[in-house]
Amino acid sequence: MSGKPRLLIISFSVIERDARVLRQIRLFADDYEVTTLGHGEAPAGVARHIRVPDGLRANDVNGRLITLRQYTPAYWRTSAISWARKNLEPGGWDIVLANEADAVPLALRLKPRRGVHADLHEYHPRVKEELPLWNRRIRPYVEHLCRRFVSRADSWTTVGEGIAAEYERMFGFRPEVVANAAPYQEREAEPASTPLRLVHSGGAVRARHLELTVQAVRDSDLDATLDLYLTPNDPAHLQELKDLAAQSAGRVRVLDPVPYAQLADTIAAYDVGIHVLPPVNFNHLWALPNKLYDYVQARLAVVIGPSPEMARIVSEHGFGVVADGFETADLVRVLDALTPESVTRMKHAAAEAAPALASDAEDEGWRRAIDALAQKGAVTR
Repeated sequence: MSGKPRLLIISFSVIERDARVLRQIRLFADDYEVTTLGHGEAPAGVARHIRVPDGLRANDVNGRLITLRQYTPAYWRTSAISWARKNLEPGGWDIVLANEADAVPLALRLKPRRGVHADLHEYHPRVKEELPLWNRRIRPYVEHLCRRFVSRADSWTTVGEGIAAEYERMFGFRPEVVANAAPYQEREAEPASTPLRLVHSGGAVRARHLELTVQAVRDSDLDATLDLYLTPNDPAHLQELKDLAAQSAGRVRVLDPVPYAQLADTIAAYDVGIHVLPPVNFNHLWALPNKLYDYVQARLAVVIGPSPEMARIVSEHGFGVVADGFETADLVRVLDALTPESVTRMKHAAAEAAPALASDAEDEGWRRAIDALAQKGAVTR
């Protein structure tokens, strides 16, 4: 036993590829005995990793139970939650940090001595509201989890003010905001190249409509290329994007993703980070993603759509351009107006903004919440 408070971090993701959870591990590894529960290999810095078997998921809910509105039994019967319930004994940790709404009921059942903190990476009840079937059947289930379980956590954080306000409006708790910032990188802003080098890193997710960005670069008069580093979230959609890129006369390439530890150095070789995210659901509307902060730490100019949270930061610091809309034509107009000189100016603005937008200050929101739990008396649930 180390004598340190015992902290369990739950995330039903591949933790070694989950930038937000890796930040939590780095933040607490020195002062807490950190155990992780999730998919994939053990991330660096933990005392112990409990690996959820591959193929088990926390969202494979039973359709019959959903139809009957038996939402709590449906939750406990999902494959990952059922496995964790059988393999983890309550009372083994002082604090549980539960990432995402579907980790919170399990965290509460584990009865940590000092409490549960919920880190909500998005507004879960509306995550796929653009899909009528999901909205009709799964949204009430997720709302049930938030109302019955997430509201009972001892503290909460989330990624942006718009999402925090919606949790308060719907469920009565107001999370503190811990943005998806990236660690500070000591870099110089390099002059823009000719042709300009554009980059996007992220997932091949159909709802993000990356085809609009590919089409815009293909149709623009700007002397530029675009590389997309995409994880295969949707292999069929990834192939569609590759096929579309093949029609760009060599201007667009779809490349394999790089490990997050290598991402900053990889994208720093580019000039402009691009992320135009049509607001097909509530979370897309209020998105403030890690890639925006990654671009800043790489000293890139950015091009985005008029997403309120992203536009506020870009406009405040002057390191990018906000398109008037989310259609291909809106993006083409922005691209056509770029010059190496304007991009170089924005890259220097990114360098000036990088210290203020680094994760160091943001992570204090987690530090305050977890330290406050560590200092309180044992809770009874």
